[in-house]
Amino acid sequence: MLLTISIIVLLIVFLLIAIRRIGNVTLPIWAIMLCGALVVLVTGQITPIEALKAINFDVIFFLFGMFVIGQALEQSGYLEHLSYHFFKKTETLSHLLLFVIFGAGLLSALLMNDTLAIIGTPIVLMLSKNHKKSPKLFLLALCFAVTIGSVLSPIGNPQNLLIAINGGMPNPFVSFLKYLFIPTVINLFILFFLLRYFYKDEFTNTKLIHLKKHIEDQRLTNLCKISLALVIFLIFVKIAFVFLKVPFDFRLTYIALIGALPIILFSSKRIEIVKKIDWSTLVFFVSMFVLMQSVWNSGFFQSLISGINISSISAILIISVILSQFISNVPLVALYLPLLLLVGAGTKQLTALAAGSTIAGNLFILGAASNIIIIQNAEKKGETITFLEFAKIGIPLTIINLLVYWLFLII
Repeated sequence: MLLTISIIVLLIVFLLIAIRRIGNVTLPIWAIMLCGALVVLVTGQITPIEALKAINFDVIFFLFGMFVIGQALEQSGYLEHLSYHFFKKTETLSHLLLFVIFGAGLLSALLMNDTLAIIGTPIVLMLSKNHKKSPKLFLLALCFAVTIGSVLSPIGNPQNLLIAINGGMPNPFVSFLKYLFIPTVINLFILFFLLRYFYKDEFTNTKLIHLKKHIEDQRLTNLCKISLALVIFLIFVKIAFVFLKVPFDFRLTYIALIGALPIILFSSKRIEIVKKIDWSTLVFFVSMFVLMQSVWNSGFFQSLISGINISSISAILIISVILSQFISNVPLVALYLPLLLLVGAGTKQLTALAAGSTIAGNLFILGAASNIIIIQNAEKKGETITFLEFAKIGIPLTIINLLVYWLFLII
């Protein structure tokens, strides 16, 4: 099978993100992906019209709205204030790490993993700084926790939502909880023990001291409270719409943009806030959509799974994890779901697709959008996670995660 230009560009992009350095130059992830998108455009692997259509503006606008809220929360001091009250009773690093893992993990099932990635990154960096612990430990905990936690809900991530809406499940929330809740909780505990093993030198008997932070901008804080209330309320509306099968496409984009409106309309610092949001991550996603569409058009990965028994639990989990690294999890689900429905796959197979395509984010950095959001936000503050640092824990974690989901889904 011949490799097309799109596949070669994808492999080079993957390699450059793994290396990140050429001589003394550190290559930003967004710049690597942008160059990849430009190459497939210039070489005619995808037309400008196709490229424009490939951009999922729902995702871009969702991220924009949540970035605005996250930046306002951080700038007002309210985010630090909230984190103090959430973590103040933790006495040891183990206790604190469990709170981070289960807090981020379970909230991601409700608020969506990308939302927790945006809001959680400044929190975990603040925790590592305040307690003089490795920022990499906390960043990895956040990356893996929001991925694992988002498995158990139809609105935990975009690919789950796609399966819930188009998979014909009679009650997706009940189905996801029935098959995925217990293994997800087990996998969150496994994450804790793996991080404790790989970062054992960080764990001492020293008692943590939490410093209370005062709110810096009360007016902006009040607007943030309104924004958060709107986001939470609209998420419950979204859940109700899914439960009641209301024939209205209440998109996550609407939640993020409506939530950001109080800050954009009424804050005197709106321009400053918008300037400070993570524009490089938005560039990354626009570029990724173009490159992945070009890869999709090549038909290379579609041909790889032809002739395989694609409906077995084992095949679904393995194919989902592997192909998600190359064409991303949402396109993978868009490809795989119709094939499963065609062969009459049931609820277990659909939840296996949700688990596999989501847990793929724990293998390598490119496996989940939330990983990119966390790492690029961290790099703005002078911290990062390398490809190898992520994979060192991500590979064994993903293997164990898959085994846990496999055991519960074959019963």
